[in-house]
Parts: sequence; structure tokens; C-alpha cells
Amino acid sequence: MHDVARLARVSVSTVSYVLTGTRPISQATRDKVLAAMAELDYQPNAMARGLASRRSRILGLLMPMDERGLGATETAFVTGAAAAASAAGYHLVLSPVGVGDLDDLRRLASQRMLDGAVLMEVQVDDGRVDVLQEAGVPLVLIGRTGDTTGLSYVDIDFEQTVKDAVAHLVGRGHRRIVYVNHSAATIAAGYGPALRTRDAFVAAMAGHGLEPVMIPAEDSAAGGRAALTAALAQAPDLTAVLAMNENAIFGILGELAARGRAVPDDVSVVSMVTSPQVAELATPALTAMTSPGSALGRMAVEALLRRLEGAGDDDHHQHLLPCTLEVRGSTGPANGGHHIDPTGSGPPAG
Repeated sequence: MHDVARLARVSVSTVSYVLTGTRPISQATRDKVLAAMAELDYQPNAMARGLASRRSRILGLLMPMDERGLGATETAFVTGAAAAASAAGYHLVLSPVGVGDLDDLRRLASQRMLDGAVLMEVQVDDGRVDVLQEAGVPLVLIGRTGDTTGLSYVDIDFEQTVKDAVAHLVGRGHRRIVYVNHSAATIAAGYGPALRTRDAFVAAMAGHGLEPVMIPAEDSAAGGRAALTAALAQAPDLTAVLAMNENAIFGILGELAARGRAVPDDVSVVSMVTSPQVAELATPALTAMTSPGSALGRMAVEALLRRLEGAGDDDHHQHLLPCTLEVRGSTGPANGGHHIDPTGSGPPAG
């Protein structure tokens, strides 16, 4: 900075103000400083600036990872969060910290590398929240714990999403609808979306006077095939499958084809919390409840930044967004039947 100041013939503090924007500087002076920086190939040292300001300008996105990696739908959450962080002059670092990695999280929090954290893949009882709160690290959740008192979060409105998906199928005459959820282990571990959609499906089906059938599935194509086999054993007269398991959905489609059941003529399929990129991969393209992932990622980071900048420390941001129905080729009338009133009051089709 001294070299830049000497070359631009300004004070060191003026160079600092140009870099930080903490005080207004005339455009002519700013241009001289920037020209000197370019001539000297000067780059501010982020670590040194962090030591001086006690801020790293690094946000952590804490998300458990496995061998599956990130799919297109999950990636939208990350890119939305990263774009919002970058626009505010922050770096977003993805850290694969799940609820089983609390000791690692304590070490990370104690190093004070993160100005704040965004949590993904939230469980109803999530120990990561307690660890970060105890360490004094500001946090926002993409998802919800069972008790959200004093927490800031953004999440999908699963109740409305499932209700809309079921109404779409019932409106096309479907009476025997099977819901394929995440795995039994994921449900038992208390993964929020799996539990909330399970309960929402039961309520939505009851609202139409229909029997809910839910089948858990491993997050893989093989898991989808096994789930469809189990679904047909339990409900051989099924005419529609609603699934929230992106890795299993292609196994479900494959097993339907192997059994000679055409989509959508014999069985309609709706994929929930899905990106358009994934929905368009299938043949026919999947009718989907489109995930608002990018918007939720952006909203989570913006809520976190408001806390970091001292705005809304006591005002906890809690916001739900439903998925939006996008009808493509995988849904149609039940067994070629007639459309009925989506309230379920009309006669069964077919």
C-alpha cells in the first residue's frame, strides 16, 4: 500500500479508503490509485485485511456430502448462495459437515475462519445448530429444525407443495397414488423434508378421501426399482407415483418400462423438488414440482449478511417458498379416464 501511495502521490489512508470504500474519494483520485495498483500489479491481501478488520469475509455453506456428490437440483441452492455472497464481496466456502461431524465443526468454529454459516440438509434435531450457537457463529438454515424459536431459516413449503402435487393428480382422475420418499434410514434419522412430505402426503390424501401409500427408497436407481416393485405389491392398482427422490426417479421409470407400464398412459409420474434440468432428462419429460433452490440459496445468504452487518440481529428471518407445478409429458388422465374435480368429489375415472 505504501508503494501504491508513493506512485499515486496520495496518502496511505487514501489508498485504504479506495480499497474499502469506507470514505468517499473523488473519481480523479480513485483513478490515480487504481492506475498505480495496476502498474505495480498490487493485490490486497485478504488474510491481512481480515486480521485488521477481525472479519474474514468468508461464509461457510455446511452441507453433508456422500459419494453421490451434488445433483443439478442441489447445485442450484449452492449457486444461488454463492452469487449472493459474491455480490456482497464475500467468499462462499462449501464444507461437507453433517450432523455426525460435530467435533470437526467445533474445530472449524473455534478457528474463527467463518464470519457466518448457512446450514443445508437440516434434520429435525440438528446438533450443528447448537455447536454454532455455542461458538457464537451467526447462522441461517436452508431447512428447519423441529423447534425454530430464535432461528433464521428459509425452506420449501412442503405442505403446500405436496398438496398441489396431489391435487394435480386427483384432478386427472387418479385415486391410487403412491408416494416414494427418501430411504427408511433417512426418515428415521429425522431428515426434515422426508418427515414433512410424509405427513403432508397423508393430510393431502385424507383431504380427498383417499388412502395414502408411502414407500421409502434408497437414493439410487436400484432403490427406485425396488421401491416401484414394493409399491406394486402393496397397491397393484396404482395409477400414479409421486416421488421426492431424484436419484430413485429414473429407476422408477425404468422399472415401469420393464413391466410394460407406459408413462403416462398407464401410470403418471410427478417428481417433487426437482430442477428443470433433471426433469428434462427423462423420456417423457417429467411433470415436476420445480425447486426454488436458487432463490432459497440467495435468500439465506442475504438474511445472513443482514445479521453480519448488524441489521436485524433480533429480527429472525423465517420464510417458506412452495415448489411450482410445471406440467410436462409424464402425467395424464388415469387409465385414459376423464378429468374430475380436483377436490376429489367427482366419480372415479376409468
